[in-house]
Amino acid sequence: MMWKELYESKLTTAEEAVGYIKSNDRVILGHAIAEPVTLVKAMVENKDAYENVEISHMFSLGKSEYAAEGMEKHFIHNALFVGGGARKAVQAHRADYTPCFFHEIPRLFREGQMPVDVALIQVSKPDEHGYCSFGLSVDYTKPAAEEAKIVIAEINDKMPRTMGDSFIHISEIDHIVEVSYDLPELPAPKIGDVEKAIGENCASLINDGDTLQLGIGAIPDAVLLFLKDKKDLGIHSEMFSDGVVELIEAGVITNKKKSINKDKMVVTFLMGSKRLYDFVDNNPSVAMHPVDYVNHPRTVMENDNIISINSCLQVDFMGQVASESIGLNQFSGVGGQVDYVRGAAMAKGGKSIIAMPSTAARGKLSRIVPLLDEGSAITTSRNDVHYVVTEYGVADLRGKTLKARAKALIEIAHPDFRGELIKVYEDRFNCKF
Repeated sequence: MMWKELYESKLTTAEEAVGYIKSNDRVILGHAIAEPVTLVKAMVENKDAYENVEISHMFSLGKSEYAAEGMEKHFIHNALFVGGGARKAVQAHRADYTPCFFHEIPRLFREGQMPVDVALIQVSKPDEHGYCSFGLSVDYTKPAAEEAKIVIAEINDKMPRTMGDSFIHISEIDHIVEVSYDLPELPAPKIGDVEKAIGENCASLINDGDTLQLGIGAIPDAVLLFLKDKKDLGIHSEMFSDGVVELIEAGVITNKKKSINKDKMVVTFLMGSKRLYDFVDNNPSVAMHPVDYVNHPRTVMENDNIISINSCLQVDFMGQVASESIGLNQFSGVGGQVDYVRGAAMAKGGKSIIAMPSTAARGKLSRIVPLLDEGSAITTSRNDVHYVVTEYGVADLRGKTLKARAKALIEIAHPDFRGELIKVYEDRFNCKF
C-alpha cells in the first residue's frame, strides 16, 4: 500500500482516537509546545470511560485538567517535571513526581521501568516520502512513540518540520487526527537590572569559539545580550529560544568552532515565538535529536569549551544546589541541569555555571543560605558545582575547602544578608570572616 493510502486508512477523529486508551494504561504526552492539545482535551472529556489511566510527561503548557480535583478515579498524573499546571496537584498529593535525569527518561521506556501503552504526540505534515517531523519536541517524545504499543498522532499543519533525528513514518502511527491550530508562543521575559548584571557576569566566563548550553527565561536571554562582541560561538543545548536567533543573524553564533556536530546547532526541544518556529522550519543548520543523545553527559563532554548555564532556588555554604523543591514542596524537576553540569565538567575547557538572583520573595530571602530549607532535594551536589553567579559577582567553588566555599558565596550574596551570613560563618568555622 502506498503511504498516502495508508495515511487515509488511519484518519479518525480525536473522540474516536482516545477510545483506544484503556483503563490502567500508561499514556505519555508529547512534550511542551508539542503537547497534542486536541487529543488531550478529548481524553479528558472521555474520562468516564477510564479508571487509573496514568498520564506522564515533563513540562506542559496546557491546563492539566486530568490532575484537577475530582479526577483521581480516572487519571493518575505522574510528572517527570512539575510545571505550573500540575504543581498544586503534586503538592496536594493528587499527583506524583518521578525524579529522573532528563537524558535517562527514554531508558525508562525502553528498559521497562515505565512501559508505554499509548503515546499521544503532535507532528508535522508528512513529506513526499511519508515522514512526519516531531517538530519542536524530539526529546523523550520520539523514544516514547518508538516504544508505545499504540501511537496516536495529531498532524498539525502549523508544526515546523525540523531536521536531524526528528522523523516518524506514517506506517509507525496507528491513528491520525488532522488538526490546524497555532502553536503556543512564550512572551519575551522581562529583563531587569538584576538579570542584566547576572548576564554580564556569566558572559565574562565565555570566550570566542565556546559552545553554549542555555535554558529559557530572563537570565539566559540576559546572557545573550552581552555576547554580541563574541565570535564563532556554537550551540549544543537542551533547548534554546528567540535570543539565539538574534545572535545567529548577527553572525555571533556560527557553530564553526564546535568539536562535534560542526556547523550545526544541536537541540532536543524548542520554545519561543513564531519567529523561532519559522527559523527552524526546514533549517538544516538546526539538528534536533532525542534527549538521550543531546543531554547525555557522554555527548556533552565531547563538546570542547562547552559552557553550561543553569539556574536554581538555593545554594548553601557547602555549594549544594537546590533547583527543584522548596522544602518538601516539589516546585519543578531536575530537568537537564545535572546532565550538563557533569558533561561540562568532563569536557576539555568546559565550565558549568549556576546563575541566580541573590534574593527571592521580592528581596525578603537570600538564595545563598547556611543550610538548605529542611526537606529540599539536592539537585546538584557540592562535588559537581563549578561557578555560582549572582548579580554581585562570580564564585568559583572548584578546588575550594568548605570554609573557602562559604566565604566566596557570601561575597556574592546580597549586601542586606551578608551580615547575618558572616555571623553564621564565624560561628560555624570558629574564625573571623
